[in-house]
Amino acid sequence: MKIKILIGLSLSFCSLSAQTPFAVQAFKSQEVQLLSSDFSKAQATDLKYMMALEPDRLLAPYLREAGLTPKATNYKNWESDGLDGHIGGHYLTALSLMYASTGDVKVKERLNYMLQELKKCQDKNGDGYLGGVPGSKVFWAKIFNGEVEKVSEKWVPFYNIHKTFAGLRDAWLYTQNKQAKAMLLKFANWHVALSSKLTDKQMETLLRTEYGGVNEVLADVAAITGDKKYLLAAQKFSQKAILNPLIKHEDKLDNLHANTQIPKIIGFKRIAEIDGNEDYNQAARFFWETVTQRRSVAIGGNSVREHFNPANNFSSMISSEQGPETCNTYNMLKLTKMLYQSEGLVNYIDYYERALYNHILSTQQPETGGFVYFTPMRPGHYRVYSQPETSMWCCVGSGIENHAKYNELIYAHTAKNLYVNLFIPSVLNWNEKGLTLTQQTKFPEEEVTLLKINIKKPATFSLNIRYPKWVDTGLMKIKVNKREVKFSAKPGSYAAITQTWKNGDEVEVTLPMKTTTEQLPDGSNYVAVLHGPIVLAAKTDTTNMKDLYADDSRFGHVANDKQYPLLGMPIFVSEQQNLAKYIKPVAGKPLTFSASKIIYPAQYKSLELIPFYKLHNSRYVIYWQTENENQLKARQEKLAIEEEALAKLDAQTIDLVYPGEQQPESDHFMKSEKSESGVNNGKHWRDAKAWFSYQLADAKKEAKKLQITYYGRDTKRLFNILINGEIIVSENFKSSKGDKFYTQDYEIPAALLENAKGVLVVKFEALQGSATAGIYEVRLIR
Repeated sequence: MKIKILIGLSLSFCSLSAQTPFAVQAFKSQEVQLLSSDFSKAQATDLKYMMALEPDRLLAPYLREAGLTPKATNYKNWESDGLDGHIGGHYLTALSLMYASTGDVKVKERLNYMLQELKKCQDKNGDGYLGGVPGSKVFWAKIFNGEVEKVSEKWVPFYNIHKTFAGLRDAWLYTQNKQAKAMLLKFANWHVALSSKLTDKQMETLLRTEYGGVNEVLADVAAITGDKKYLLAAQKFSQKAILNPLIKHEDKLDNLHANTQIPKIIGFKRIAEIDGNEDYNQAARFFWETVTQRRSVAIGGNSVREHFNPANNFSSMISSEQGPETCNTYNMLKLTKMLYQSEGLVNYIDYYERALYNHILSTQQPETGGFVYFTPMRPGHYRVYSQPETSMWCCVGSGIENHAKYNELIYAHTAKNLYVNLFIPSVLNWNEKGLTLTQQTKFPEEEVTLLKINIKKPATFSLNIRYPKWVDTGLMKIKVNKREVKFSAKPGSYAAITQTWKNGDEVEVTLPMKTTTEQLPDGSNYVAVLHGPIVLAAKTDTTNMKDLYADDSRFGHVANDKQYPLLGMPIFVSEQQNLAKYIKPVAGKPLTFSASKIIYPAQYKSLELIPFYKLHNSRYVIYWQTENENQLKARQEKLAIEEEALAKLDAQTIDLVYPGEQQPESDHFMKSEKSESGVNNGKHWRDAKAWFSYQLADAKKEAKKLQITYYGRDTKRLFNILINGEIIVSENFKSSKGDKFYTQDYEIPAALLENAKGVLVVKFEALQGSATAGIYEVRLIR
């Protein structure tokens, strides 16, 4: 069965449009080139990092799983821990984006080599499959046989192969590589075969895992081919447990793994574009509004320890060293772009700009090209950067893509009109109209951008210039050929200048920026400082930043060095509500500000606030706690008690697992049988009617106790706790301890530690007819 597809350039990577018409369309990557700026520098740095990666090492997992001999050993880190091959998939997309943006022939040659070698693997597999998931043949045979619960035996296998699936799509859409298209269709048919074989109930069980944007790519294949079977498969790969509440405008995102959900929503949106399904469209729009308005911090990012924190409580955002994850914002920008093209609304670009400057651009170390995984909002903490030889995290994969596509949404168009969205130095070649538009600007260091028009013959159209929400009403100015023009647009819309444009016309746009403060979304007394759309931060010091450049350890992406007490971090103290009036420009230093009149304590008064995207290799403050003089003493006393308890526990902790949270469980090699997880009072838990286990590290053999966090109302639970196969306690929870969480310590036998070789496998095993208690934290204590 075929579906009729209206053909057009719906996305900047040239994908085919759907039956739903687009309000505006982005330009192809080839049509927009960056001029000198922080963005073009980031692109060049990214190219260097990408080319430092060795393709044969990235290809090794694919060859191994196809039964072919690898030409090199695969990379370590996540590429050897179970997510083997995922960076290779990202690499296909990154190379495709970079070639489309730069035309660099060496990049195309690298892409062609990757595809050539991957084709050998796909041909050898014989069924269209292409991936590096360890034990692929046996594992996927079980899934095809309906043993869908086995999906938890591997580290997010669908997420892994989605990167390759998407990479093949991008190699076709961005570079028109016909071999990539043929491989894409074969892999799509493999997904169709799987979804056709499983029932809807089995699919829902399967989709409890993180599966990336499989539904999106299948929908794209439907658009490319016009074949409805791919659209039906995309719908089967859309988890209804997430979709249905969003259709009803219900926010049930608290404590869900953030980056598991965002790609699903991108898929919902793509399906809606193809078949006009308004339910899917509503779900995508509501999700975007919920995340950007209620769940995102000032830099545009979201999540704590990779999960959506409760929307009414951002305290963990301030206390945790694992703040917003780069992959989340990478995917939120994808969704934002799709919604913008559908609706043409400026509020999507306002968010896009905020996240682009303050999160995405900030996550690349400008000299080495290293990428950031977590960006802590904790005052006084720091970030860790990847290295090409050691670091194979998900945020490296999305990172090599991020900095290759800064040109994707600077401009947009309809059949007749042109839209200027972002104020980034660049050249637009709208070949269809015989128009070249050059944008010259030093924004945000300066508040002016100049647009120069080169056109083959005079043409009448509207030049629509974004009026950002961060410019006050009436302050944005536009001059055409040095004469000011009047317009009626307000912040959050477009100023449309309609006339007959001639070669040599110039448009000057003035965008006055003001300094503001912005509270955390929960209304708590922490604020970030912005100048226009730019988030400002202060460098505090450069001490105690162990492994600033990550090694190849499993947790190398986390800034695990000392957490400075929040009590000692600088705050704002003022009797006034309008804090922004005390934040003043520093003479002679562009985009540099002082807040000396309100910073406390005195030792920090000389701190300067600069754009966060320019701050690297340092501890920093983005969010400032605010107090008045009367509150200060009480706050200090309360915080001192809390900090002392946390510091003591942290000093005693050797290793820690948060059961029920995806990444901590993956990092500790969780295994299970008949096990469930959930959330209670904001805390994740896991229990089992059979068993589950984690590997905890004790390299120095200094563990003394195992500390477990339980919930007081778990009763009638009979279970054993084992370490390395030896029962250390048999528990019998008879009566309730009340509506509270509590901890229980268990002594670890010294003899057991002597034979442990630095690894302790902690297992919770239910006795017959019972279940384990819900386990909320597992700590190894010195």
